Amino acid sequence: MSKQELILKAQTRSERGKKSNAKLRKQGSIPAIIYGHKKEPQALVLNEHDFIEVLHYGKKLMDIVVDGKPDKFLLKEIQYDHLGKKMIHVDFVRVDLSEKVTVTVPLVFKGTAVGTTEGGVTEEHLDSIEIECLVTEIPESIDVSIKGLKIGEFMHVKDIVIPAGMKLVTDPELLLIACKEPVEMVEPSPEEAALEPTSPEVITERKPKEGEEDEEAAKK
Repeated sequence: MSKQELILKAQTRSERGKKSNAKLRKQGSIPAIIYGHKKEPQALVLNEHDFIEVLHYGKKLMDIVVDGKPDKFLLKEIQYDHLGKKMIHVDFVRVDLSEKVTVTVPLVFKGTAVGTTEGGVTEEHLDSIEIECLVTEIPESIDVSIKGLKIGEFMHVKDIVIPAGMKLVTDPELLLIACKEPVEMVEPSPEEAALEPTSPEVITERKPKEGEEDEEAAKK
């Protein structure tokens, strides 16, 4: 997509509610809302295909033309259906281009940990962090080099190289990634297997022996 194609077009909508939103989704649109900066919330409708295309570029600050008027809005939240697949609503926030905001930025682990060449395995504990930065300088992602990670070594959030002008918000002591010895699956020995608890016997109603049926019938 060209830079021009990264500009979304939206229209204001007056109808709200579940029925109206469901109708929009069937037409290939997504209901959205813009709020913030002490202004009245503004309900919008976006083209689903165009929004997904722009979203693939990882942009948080989006250029949106609302009823012919261009502006910039910060993507705040995307709501999905109960299966977590289809987008059902989008929230945007009005921003001042000179202000700082706190945003969640995905992490991209670069390289192959040296410990994996020795049989180790990497275990990722976080895939994103929160940072504070100018709204115009929100990165699409932050690269984290793990090449030097050996077996038994760890990296914490504080080990991430944050771009200049940005401030880390996530707890710096949180575990980020570790390189560990592989876990071996040990087969139990015959003696250990014999000690394993067996399933309890299921007791069913005893069937009457031959001749007992006639005795029971005679009693009735």
